[in-house]
Amino acid sequence: MRVAVVWTEPTELNLSVKRDLQNNSREAIESLLEALHESGHEALLCEADDGILAKLEQFMPLDPQGRPSGIVFNRAYGNKGEWRSSQVPILLEMSGIPYTGPSPLGAALELDKVITKKLMRADGIPTPNFRVMNQGTESSGDLRFPLVVKPRHESDSLGLHLVNDTRGLRQAVQTIVADYAQDALVEEYIEGREFCVALLGNEELEVLPPTEIDFGSRETRLITSEDKLQKAVTPPQIICPAQIETKLMTMLQDISVATFRACLGRDYARLDVRVDQSGQPFVLEINFSPSLSKVSTYVRAATIGGYSYLNLVNRILDLAHTRYFGGPMPKADHESKRVRSLPP
Repeated sequence: MRVAVVWTEPTELNLSVKRDLQNNSREAIESLLEALHESGHEALLCEADDGILAKLEQFMPLDPQGRPSGIVFNRAYGNKGEWRSSQVPILLEMSGIPYTGPSPLGAALELDKVITKKLMRADGIPTPNFRVMNQGTESSGDLRFPLVVKPRHESDSLGLHLVNDTRGLRQAVQTIVADYAQDALVEEYIEGREFCVALLGNEELEVLPPTEIDFGSRETRLITSEDKLQKAVTPPQIICPAQIETKLMTMLQDISVATFRACLGRDYARLDVRVDQSGQPFVLEINFSPSLSKVSTYVRAATIGGYSYLNLVNRILDLAHTRYFGGPMPKADHESKRVRSLPP
């Protein structure tokens, strides 16, 4: 089948860390294209620019029944505006093109940490206490230091600060507003263990083996951009499957499924969860487009759960195809297919 991998190179902030994250994204995209190729699909690598719909119409014209002759594997994050993650899903919805991953609303929620936390709270899902600030001089109310401060609409731990007093809070908020032109989310730091929980499915959700992020004796017990770029001096240890008791396993599964439902998840997602010293889990964030790099926590969890990389990619495609057409993708003929790009 024809599969268009749509992606966006992040360029908005023009920071060195952004360029590094862009390179990481390129490696994941190449792995994805290779898996599609090995599965017998004809794959198109397509940049999500202003000519995307024309490229897709050329690559996957309508079949005799008036349906698109292919599907989009959406890996586009967008690069402009607060709701950039929803831009490609909106275009695909308008054109009737099937695609993997969240709807326009779900994609927008993914990049609004404040709204997702409010949705969690509304459904009784525990998440750290928080406030929104844009000056740093606002009252922190009953929030208890230390506090985690981060941009409201960013990912990859960009702009993350851990502060211990009001002066540090003011400086962190003002830095975020200046560097990212957006509000800062200020939330209580949860001392304890950190886990990633990978989900796969729709009506029936498969919770893959949880991964623990073990910081060891490291002073900064948070996942930073340097960690994600594999540039940290003392990187945390990734333990998959996490060595946890049955009660905590059940709690992580239940809280992850509830968050996926509350925040309109589709096909696959990864949650970041902290468990405090009393054993209470708190959802930090949900990511509806987790990295599909072969060394990512999501892919590691899928591997432990019994999926090869190739099978994982095809399972995600099957889930999206079933949502649109009522059944999994037709089996590929496994003839040699070439990955191609259309001319601009």
